[in-house]
Amino acid sequence: MEKRNKTYVEDLDRGIYDIKNDFKYNFKSEAGLTPDIIREISHKKDEPEWMTEFRLKSLENFNNIETPTWGPDLSDLDIGEIIHYVQPEVDEQRSWDDVPEDIKQTFERLGIPQAERNSLAGVGAQYDSEVVYHSMKEELIQQGVIYMDIETALKEHEDIVREYFMTLIPNNDHKYAALHGAVWSGGSFVYVPAGVDVDVPLQS
Repeated sequence: MEKRNKTYVEDLDRGIYDIKNDFKYNFKSEAGLTPDIIREISHKKDEPEWMTEFRLKSLENFNNIETPTWGPDLSDLDIGEIIHYVQPEVDEQRSWDDVPEDIKQTFERLGIPQAERNSLAGVGAQYDSEVVYHSMKEELIQQGVIYMDIETALKEHEDIVREYFMTLIPNNDHKYAALHGAVWSGGSFVYVPAGVDVDVPLQS
């Protein structure tokens, strides 16, 4: 078997990124990856049946596909010890002022200043497994641009999400694409109508 190198980032200042807050959550899944855990995550998100089945098929693919021989050595990764879904005790906000102070401080420490947020056409911010903040400039909304967390899009624009979700990198592409298909949570959904130009960045 080909020997692969483990990845080490020795010059990274981990003090910037290893942040631990006084953690509060509404729900936390059990550690591990089983069909029951996948169903529970999907149920908590109130997803349509087809997405639950997509997750379960992704889990099946994950269990059946061999670990890639390219990339870093992940042989020490124990999926059974990982908690895949944590729902923070905060609802998604449209105003940055309404985001809880400890979460705002987390993003400030990561170097996302207010001036940068103000210059963007839209901003999404995720904390643990859920999006806690999403906003977009009104002029883009008027042009039909959709920029929201993907879980809201799954409810409000289900047909578009179902048509395109994980089509560029499908859930059988490799083992970790399958893992993503099984336990994805949060993230942003962007739709730009034909003929509309968005010349200011959207950032998540």
